[in-house]
Formats: sequence, C-alpha cells, structure tokens
Amino acid sequence: MSTEIAPRESLDMNSINTTNASNIKSSPQKWLLFFAAIMAFFVYLSNQHVDGEAYGFYSLLPAILILIVAIITKKPLESIFAGIIAGLLLLDPSNIISGLGDLSMAVVMDETIAWIVLVCGMMGGLINMLERGGSVLSFGEILAKRITTKRATMLTTCTLGIMVFIDDYLNSLAVSASMKNLTDRYKISREKLAFLVDSTAAPVCILVPVSTWAVYFAALLEENGAVADGKGMSLYIESIPYMAYGWIALLIVFLVAMGILGDFGEMKKAERRAQSGQPIPDGIQQDGFDTSALKKTPPWIGLLNFLLPMAVLVAASVYYEIDLLLGALVASMFTMVLYFWQRLLSFAQLVDAMLDGFKVMLHPIAVVCAGFMVKEINDQLGMTPYIIDSLTPYLSKEMLPALVFASMAMVVFATGSSWGVFVVSLPIVIPMAISMDMSMPLTVGALLSASAFGSHACFFSDSTVLSSQGSGCTPMQHALTQIPYALISAAIAFIALIALGFLLA
Repeated sequence: MSTEIAPRESLDMNSINTTNASNIKSSPQKWLLFFAAIMAFFVYLSNQHVDGEAYGFYSLLPAILILIVAIITKKPLESIFAGIIAGLLLLDPSNIISGLGDLSMAVVMDETIAWIVLVCGMMGGLINMLERGGSVLSFGEILAKRITTKRATMLTTCTLGIMVFIDDYLNSLAVSASMKNLTDRYKISREKLAFLVDSTAAPVCILVPVSTWAVYFAALLEENGAVADGKGMSLYIESIPYMAYGWIALLIVFLVAMGILGDFGEMKKAERRAQSGQPIPDGIQQDGFDTSALKKTPPWIGLLNFLLPMAVLVAASVYYEIDLLLGALVASMFTMVLYFWQRLLSFAQLVDAMLDGFKVMLHPIAVVCAGFMVKEINDQLGMTPYIIDSLTPYLSKEMLPALVFASMAMVVFATGSSWGVFVVSLPIVIPMAISMDMSMPLTVGALLSASAFGSHACFFSDSTVLSSQGSGCTPMQHALTQIPYALISAAIAFIALIALGFLLA
C-alpha cells in the first residue's frame, strides 16, 4: 500500500553534498533541453502506437525513466513525477493537463490513499507527542544503561522491529524514533539504522498472521477465487513457510547486526563516515520534531509513558480487526489524556504536537501518493500483463513459483505499490496456478515474497520512505545502501522457490 522522525539538529550547510544540485544549477538550460528531448521522445512513441493495441515494451519505459532520473538526481519525488509525465504523454499527449488532473483526483479519492494519509498523519502526531513529552528520550536512556556495544544496539533494533509486527508503518516510525540516539552514540550510520528498521518491517509483517498485511491479502485471496469465502486467512497461514523472501531477509539483517555479514558499497561508505563521528549523512535537513521543549521525567515514568501508548496502539488496532488508523486514533487520544493529566504538556501544546507531526509527514505522504499515480499509469499501459505474458513461454509447473516471484518483484519494485499491484496481478496468477495444479500455498508464498521485496527495495515505496525519514536520511540514501542486501535476499529466495517448485510439483 500505501510515510521520521528526527529531532531537530543543527545543520551545517557547508557540509551538504550538493554535487548534483550544483550541476543542475550551473546549466539549467542543458537540463531543460535534456528533459524536453526525453518528453518529445515519449510523444513520438505515442504517435507510433496504434489505438487498441497493447503498449508492450513501451509500458516499461516510464518506470525505467524514474529509475534513471532517481540515480542522477537522488530526488525520489521529482523522479516519480518525471515518470508520471512521461506515462501521460505516452497515453495521450494531447490531454496532458486534463490527464494529470484526472489522475490526481482518482488517486486522492482512492480509499487506500485516504487511509495512508490519515494513518501517516496520526502516527506522525503520536510520535511527536511521545518526543515532546520526553518519553522517547526516557526509553532511549534506559536502553543506553543496558546496551553497551554497537552489536547489541543493532540486535536490539532488529528485536524491537520484530516485536512491532502489527504493521510496517508502525515499525518504521516507532523503532527508528526510539533508537536514533542510541545508534548515534555507537556511531552507527542513519542509513544502517534505516536498513535495520526496514528489514524488520514488511519482511516480518508478511510472516505474522496478525498484521495489516495478512488481513488485506487474505481478503484478496478470497475475492480472486484462490480459496472459498472465509478460508483466506487459513490459506495465508499455510503459505507462511513458503514466504522465502521474508525469512531470508530476516536472516540477512540479523547476520548484518551480528557483524557476520559485512558492509557493501554505499553502506560501507556510510559506516566509515559514522565511525569518523558523523552518523547523520550530508545534505539532511532536519525538519523533524521540535525537541527544544522536552519534558524531563523520571526514567521509569518516561518509559511507562512510552510503552503504554504503544500497548494501547497495538491493542486497539487488534480490537478493530487490525486497523491501524483506528488504533492510532485511540492511542493518540489516550496519550493526550495521559500527558495532560501528568501536566507534561498543555492541551494547546498537545494539539500543536499533533499538527506539527502531521506536517512532518507531508513529504513522505506526497512520495507515496505519487507512487500510486505511477501505479495507475502502469495499469493503463498494461505493464503487469506484459511482464507476465513475456514470461509465459518459460512457465512450467516447477518454475511457476520462482517466475511469479521474479516477475511480480519487478512490477512492485517499479511501481512502489506493494498492495495495489496485486489487485491487478492476482486475477492472472491464481487461475494460472489452478490450471497447472500448482500448490496454492507455495504460489501465495511466492506472491507475498515479491510484495515484501518490492516494499523493501523500491526507493519510493511507503516502507522505504518512512524508514528513511524516521531514521534521518533520504529515501535514496537508504535505498542505495540497502539494495545489495535486498538483492542477495532476492537471489536466495529465487533459488529457494525453484527448489520448492520441483519438490512440490
């Protein structure tokens, strides 16, 4: 589906790495001509397309453009909008403005987007109240007295991520907020913190039947005929052992936390920078929560003030059938009453904290909404059917799970929509598995593995954006440092699904 929260730290503008930005500023005319040429190319392709025919390979080009622009600019939102404009030009260059307006309205009016906006805003406000009330600081201080090594800090982060299994949004925001000060103390880069948090978000959520992911996908399985009504959760639970990517990604992150698996590429550079005394990467504008007015409370009182709202959040979400929005609403009201009763914050300060927390989440929300716009364009271009049709000649009963994983992982990675994509793909994949008499739990396991990989690896997925902002780095910094580990997990998962396909065929 369908957003971190860093304290406001001083920003040394002279230390910001602005190589790409300066290049763009020094020759804006060249960049304008460059992008104009690309857009003209998409207009040309649109004129070559015959009405009524599939777009075929052309359907992949907007997603490819997004990746190229993201690598050049390191700006996820700008990259996504470049792909959106390219896709609209490919669909109908004569109605680019009206097409953009219709697309924006369709996304804004989508129930999933409304849910994401409200959940992210409520979660941002809740974490902000916990920050300003001093509860997060107290939680970190108590952990600091008991955790005395870098390895223990990373293992604790992973363990907290597993404990907060109910939703990847909650994981991404709560764990990063509570561990930042401790990881800074032990010179762990914010990029590695984001990796530890993100790797225990979606990969863990798919493995637990009491999560928002399980509830959503169980309903989708029933709607698409994979199982009889009322049996969706049973099939989901049967599929958990076959969710290869989730298990392997979880193993990989613990190997990294224990120091068994080393740092690669950009992660290695980030860790060297952190060891030199700079855990926060260059170019980060700390627009997070205001910690200037933190309230000092006895550590154990502060700990209770942190744990009680978290417990209420989880309990209320479970009570309302794994609905994080209602859980966040109940937890926010509980926290306001609790803090007001203790005179930690006035009512006006509590309201300001909620509103400021919502404002901090606006950029992540914008990125996720733009990602859904990309998904809508890819649906109109027929990208998912094209990828599946391209792999059909290579399909066999034994190879079906692995190829389903590979194809859907590419789609989710390209769109950033780990939930929305399967509304389109399930009506194609499920009948294919039934016709081949393939193990349905294995097929579902492959699908959920693909969804977890896309959420984990895509630089503009909701999980990536929330983990990065919650940890205090940009989505691109997080994605580039994380991608080697995600690809290792994906490669092992692909091999595992091939082996399972032959064993269970």
